[in-house]
Amino acid sequence: MTLETRVLELFDASIETKQNAREVIPTAIVAAGQLIVQSLLNNGKVLTCGNGGSAGDAQHFSSEMLNRFERERPALPAIALSTDTSTLTSIANDYSYNEIFSKQIRALGQAGDVLLAVTTSGNSANILQAVQAAHDRDVKVIALTGKDGGDVANLLHPDDIEIRVPSDSTARIQEVHLLCIHALCDLIDGQLFGTE
Repeated sequence: MTLETRVLELFDASIETKQNAREVIPTAIVAAGQLIVQSLLNNGKVLTCGNGGSAGDAQHFSSEMLNRFERERPALPAIALSTDTSTLTSIANDYSYNEIFSKQIRALGQAGDVLLAVTTSGNSANILQAVQAAHDRDVKVIALTGKDGGDVANLLHPDDIEIRVPSDSTARIQEVHLLCIHALCDLIDGQLFGTE
């Protein structure tokens, strides 16, 4: 196999995963977009979290909200909980790495806010604690997951939303998560500011 053939296989696998996801997750994406819009209209904000590549996705969403997506519009309130290294390291050092997001949610989360938790496996202990903390603060949860949804899927309340990518490959799941994030940004902008 040539290197170019391998790259083509990766493209094909990504396309196939997106086509499979296209059949099962658009309704959840729409519901998630509407949940965020309702929160923002009621002076709420979006808190985001994830580990590794999922932290990057969570930060990506927050930056699109705070700055802009594809058009000029007012900044929208979003906080990525993975970006403050002093806070993260102090919580991990003094308490536990499992609490790095939950302690922030308990301090910053308000009733009516939304937590966007990004996790390919659904089993990260700090994400599970984040979801529990969100529920304690009456913060709704949108979980971007993959595989079988993991333990996060079992923690979600009926008014929470899971967007589960139908794949077992972390790379493919992350590729679809990015598309979901961009779709959410597009839906949020369209609902709040109209179509261009």
